[in-house]
Amino acid sequence: MKSLLGIGNALTDILAVLPDDSLLKKYNLPLGSMQHVDAKTGNTIWADLKEIGVQYVAGGSAANTVSAAAILGMPSGYIGKVGDDELGSLFRQSQLQNGIKSNLLVGTEASGRAMVFITAPNADRTFATYLGAALQLEPCDLDPAYFAGYDYLHIEGYLVQNQNLVRRAVEMGKERGMIISLDMASYNVVESNNVFLQDIVKNYIDIVFANETEAAAFTHRPPREALQAMAEMADIAVVKIGKDGSMIQRGDEFHFIDPWPGDAVDATGAGDTYAAGFLFAHANGMPLKTCGEVGSALAAKVVEVIGTKIDIPRWKAAKQEIRRLMGISE
Repeated sequence: MKSLLGIGNALTDILAVLPDDSLLKKYNLPLGSMQHVDAKTGNTIWADLKEIGVQYVAGGSAANTVSAAAILGMPSGYIGKVGDDELGSLFRQSQLQNGIKSNLLVGTEASGRAMVFITAPNADRTFATYLGAALQLEPCDLDPAYFAGYDYLHIEGYLVQNQNLVRRAVEMGKERGMIISLDMASYNVVESNNVFLQDIVKNYIDIVFANETEAAAFTHRPPREALQAMAEMADIAVVKIGKDGSMIQRGDEFHFIDPWPGDAVDATGAGDTYAAGFLFAHANGMPLKTCGEVGSALAAKVVEVIGTKIDIPRWKAAKQEIRRLMGISE
């Protein structure tokens, strides 16, 4: 079985379902955006969310993808940096439980955390992120031994706050003949790093994932045209359009993937788990359409729960559906 290595911001998601958008306005957080905050602001927001009620889940985009792929049975590893604290221990333990070969380094700052505001009626997610120790991951931390034996390298778009780190990671992956995938970050992150991302996607990325707002920020085009533009840069382009499904293109080959049925309560991690399903199917030699269907089927399960942790009954149902899609017998 081919294997997957992820690299990203090792964050713990602190999730809260908001009764209204008053907290978003209080902290000047645009709906659906991802904003970086300093330690002081992060602690203040955390205290406000505790009054509403929070859930703690080991997260970070690439970590979510790697975790879901590992649960599907794909040998997986991860590179990140945490603090020497309770949230860092929670993150490390979560990866061990999921069978991930975890290369978690320890920084001098507190562990990173993403405060996730979930708002009705569409389970929209807005992030206030304190990166902390995650931001201390540097190019010199990328030991070649961490990459040994892996077939795929998956990078989260949020890492572009350290462009030298991303460039070194993709260079190391390319040197080893790895298939490199990139999942775009929030549209505002894409906008502020567009020139760099254009260069990386054109020269290093084999599979690029983006949702419709990220694709628009990246190409300045509507979803279908954005997909075409992205497919001219990378071997495979995927644009996820939420409840309307997804689109995939490789050269002249195009597929529209219908959304899988699901009762959405929280879209956190939907794109991450879609990428996990897609990469798992791709690693098993499945056609592009099947890769998209597997991604969609898995994403439909995570939106039914608060946070990114799919429960056991849903995992069981997802695996049965994925086996059917891939033509694998019980």
